[in-house]
Amino acid sequence: MKAVLEVNNLKKELGSFSLEQLTFSLKEGCITGFIGVNGSGKTTTIKTILGLYPKDDGSIKFFGKEIEKNEYEIKNRIGVVLDEGYFYEEMTLKEMKSIIAPAYTNWDESVFLNYINRFNLKLDQKIATLSKGMRMKFAITLALSHHADLLIMDEPTSGLDPLIRNELMEILLDFMEEEGKSVFFSTHITSDLEKVADMLILIDNGEIVFNESKDELLERHALIKGDNSLINEHSTKLFLRLRQTPFGFQGITNKVDQVCEQMKDIIIERPTIEDVMLAYVKEG
Repeated sequence: MKAVLEVNNLKKELGSFSLEQLTFSLKEGCITGFIGVNGSGKTTTIKTILGLYPKDDGSIKFFGKEIEKNEYEIKNRIGVVLDEGYFYEEMTLKEMKSIIAPAYTNWDESVFLNYINRFNLKLDQKIATLSKGMRMKFAITLALSHHADLLIMDEPTSGLDPLIRNELMEILLDFMEEEGKSVFFSTHITSDLEKVADMLILIDNGEIVFNESKDELLERHALIKGDNSLINEHSTKLFLRLRQTPFGFQGITNKVDQVCEQMKDIIIERPTIEDVMLAYVKEG
């Protein structure tokens, strides 16, 4: 499976925060969820790989080519949706489109109008009057109207109601139906990725913690529940994260077989992405 993005030893300092020798890749044909708590480095990483922040060191390749030497070609193959949304507030949607469309050699007006109608957007409406959900729909419309091969989205569902978030997930699945398409989707709302993600990358404090198949990741972890009497100095070491209440304990483990051998009368459940993420995130 080809890599659509390869990041090697990427370094970026931004105030007191830094990305330290970040290395990861994205597989073609996959929706890759880029997860982490707020402030973990997701937005800094995305803005650096897109060239919005200059990198301090390392290499970035899209479709096997270095972005510095092939910026125009690469950006024609990428659709970008950022949380902020870089729009001129006093312009109408039509005026904003007229500025953005000429930047892409493959701009397809029929695709643009199809999404405008699908999202019930009005071309004569001013950007300033759009709700957060409508802004995000317009940003996605622009990102998908030039037949991009890779869609990069930074926190696209943040602050949106569940109905709109679900609609956006359906859009991603529709986009992926065409062969060779890929999505890189950063979010701290991991429930959005439960149904759509193929791969998961966790970043914490500017460092990559894991990069693997969602199904394999969830398969090798388990959420364990049981009586507090089962918790002792030895059994505690079997858990990545453990929480106790007066009613019992629950914990995340990647040592499922050992837990089953050593602890009886327990409940074993499949964890959520959030369960696993929080098990690996350093507190404080």
